[in-house]
Amino acid sequence: MGKKEVNTDLWVYDLLKEAKISDKFSAQGSDVKELNEALQTASKRGTGKVGFPEYVGIVKDFLIVIEDKSDTTKHLKLTEKDIIAEDIASVCDYAVNGALFYGKHLSKNTNYKKIVALGISGNEKIHKITPIYINDRGEYTILENIETLISFSEDNIDEYYIKEILKEDTAVEKKTAEILKEASELHNYLRSYGNIEEKNKPLIVSGILLALREIDFKNFNIDNLNGDKTKTDGQKIYEAIKSNLDRANVSPQVKKDKLLSQFSIIKDDIKINEINSTLGKTPLKYFTEFLYKSIYQSIRYNNSAEDYLGRFYGEFMSYTGGDGQNLGIVLTPKHITELFCDLLDLKTTDKILDPCCGTAGFLIAAMHNMIKKANDETEIKEIRKNQLFGIEEQSYMFTIATTNMILRGDGKSNLENKDFLKENPAQLQLKGCTVGMMNPPYSMGKIDPSLYEIKFINHLLDSLVEDGRAAVIVPQSTFTGKSNEEKKIKEEILKKHTLEGVITLNKNTFYKVGTNPCIAIFKAHNEHPKNKICKFINFENDGYIVSKHIGLIDDGSHRDKKQHLLDVWFERTEAITKFCVKTIIEASDEWLHSFYYFNDEIPSEEDFRKTVADYLTFEVNMITHGRGYLFGIEDEELKFDKIDIEEERQVAESEEDYE
Repeated sequence: MGKKEVNTDLWVYDLLKEAKISDKFSAQGSDVKELNEALQTASKRGTGKVGFPEYVGIVKDFLIVIEDKSDTTKHLKLTEKDIIAEDIASVCDYAVNGALFYGKHLSKNTNYKKIVALGISGNEKIHKITPIYINDRGEYTILENIETLISFSEDNIDEYYIKEILKEDTAVEKKTAEILKEASELHNYLRSYGNIEEKNKPLIVSGILLALREIDFKNFNIDNLNGDKTKTDGQKIYEAIKSNLDRANVSPQVKKDKLLSQFSIIKDDIKINEINSTLGKTPLKYFTEFLYKSIYQSIRYNNSAEDYLGRFYGEFMSYTGGDGQNLGIVLTPKHITELFCDLLDLKTTDKILDPCCGTAGFLIAAMHNMIKKANDETEIKEIRKNQLFGIEEQSYMFTIATTNMILRGDGKSNLENKDFLKENPAQLQLKGCTVGMMNPPYSMGKIDPSLYEIKFINHLLDSLVEDGRAAVIVPQSTFTGKSNEEKKIKEEILKKHTLEGVITLNKNTFYKVGTNPCIAIFKAHNEHPKNKICKFINFENDGYIVSKHIGLIDDGSHRDKKQHLLDVWFERTEAITKFCVKTIIEASDEWLHSFYYFNDEIPSEEDFRKTVADYLTFEVNMITHGRGYLFGIEDEELKFDKIDIEEERQVAESEEDYE
C-alpha cells in the first residue's frame, strides 16, 4: 500500500474519531461474526475469495461500510446511462463503486436492513465523500455528498435517516412549522379581535405567558377570566404578571416598574377587555386559552435554544404591511446564535455581553450552551445569575427579552434598558465580560454616520476585558469601508484589537430582510499584528434553503457543513481557497472572502483542453456571425475561408505567449 493510500486511511479514521464513532469500526474486516463470515466471500474480482473494505462499523441499527481511494479522480465511475458501474475494473479501481459492491454484498449475506456505503477519496484538503443507502432488497440510492461523518454519529444518524433517506420532516421541523402556523393564527386573532398595534402584539403574548406561569402556584386561573367590568380580565392578568415578576426576583424596582409599564396595555386597552359577541368571551381570554394550549407548554418544557418569542415576533412582522426593519427588528436565526457559541468556544466560566440583545436570542443560546457543559447545579446557578448581560434600547424589546429570559430560566437580572453607544466602555468593562455577541441595528449609518455597524463593533470590543472574544453578524458592506468614517473606524479597530477572520453567510440568512450578512470574529485589546494570518471563509452554502410556506429551513446538510466550517476555523483540517483563504490584512482591504479569493485548484489536462476548444469554437462562431470586431478584427476585412484555425492554435500555444 502506497503512502498516499495510508494517509487517506488515517484521515478517514480521524473523521470517524471526530464523529465519536471510531470505536464502533474495524479496519479490513469486522469483529462481528456475521459480518466477518459474509466478507469471506466478498471478492471484488469475482473469485469468491475474502474481500475487505477499509472500514466496517455498526452505529445503532445501521451498518456502515467505507471504501476509500487517495486520488479524487478515482472517486466514481458511471456507465453511459449515468448509473454506478459495477464491472470488475470499476469496482476495484473506484471508491464509490467499491463501497457499493461491499454494501450490496453485505445486504445479501447478512440480516442488516439499513446499510450505508461510503465512497471516500482524496485528503483532508481536497476530497469527496459520497454516501449510498442500500435497503434490504439490495436497492440503492445515491445521497448528497458530505464533508464530514458527523451525520453518522449516534446523536445524528436517526435524524439523517429521516431527513435524507426517508425524505420526511424531523420532529424539530414539524414543531417549527406548527409554531409558525400558530403564530400566523394568533396574529390574525390579535388583529381581528383586538386592533392591536404591531409593537404591542408581542408584549401581550409575552405578558400572558408570564401570567400563565402563576398557574403552578395556584395564583392564576384561566376560568376566572369572565369579562367582569369591575375587575377586568386584563387586571387579573396584570396582577398575575406582577406576581410572577416578584417571584422571579426581578430587580431593581425601577426595572420592574419599566416592565409593568409596558404590560399596562393588557389592562388599559378597552376592546380586548370587553366580551366579544363572536367569541362569547373577551379577546384576552381567547388569546390566553390559545397561548396556553399551543405555546405555553412548548416554551415551558422545551430546553432548546430556539427563541420562540423571537420567532413569534418575526412571524408577526412578516404579516404586516410595513418593513419590519422600521421597527428595529432583524432577529437572528437560531442556527446563527448556536454557531456563535461554537465559533467562540464558550466556557462555563465565560461572561457574555450582548449590547443589542433584541429578544435575547444570543443570551438564550449562550445560556444553554454553557449549562450543557456545566458540572453541577452550583455552576448552572452561577451561569444563570451572574454570567449573562444584555442591553436593549427599545423599551418594548427590552420587556420581551426580559420575559424571554424569565421563561427560559432566569438570566433576566442583568438585562438593562439603555442606549449601548452612550454607555462608557470602561464602565461596561467592570462587568468582566469575556465574550461579546452582537447583531447591531442595520442601515442606521445612512441616517446618522455615528450609527454605522462598524461603530457598534468598536464600542463592543472596547467594552470587553483584555483577551475577550467577540462575534458579530453584520451586512457585508460593513467591512468594505466605503465611507471615510467607516475607513477611520476600521483603522482604529486594528490599532486596539485583533481581527481573527470573517465568514460570508448565506444571502437568505435574514429571509425577507434583504441583507447579505457575514460573521466577524475579534479578540479584544490586542493590537492587530501586521503578520497576523486571518481566515476568510465562504459559507454561503450552509445547508439552509428557503421553503415557500415556512421560510428558512435546513435541507438536511447543515450539521455536516457546519462541522466542516468549525474544523477549518479551528484548523483541524485544511480547505481549498474556494472555501477558505488565509492571509494578512490591511485596514484598507475589504474584509471579505471575495476580496482575497484566488483559485488554487489545478485544472486537469482534460479541463484545459476542453476550455481551449470551447474558446476556439466561440471565437470562430463570433467571426462567422460578423462579430469579429470583438477581437479587433474589422468585419469588412473578414472572410471565413481565409481563417487558418490551425494557425490560431499554434499561436495560442507559442512560448512567446507565456512568462
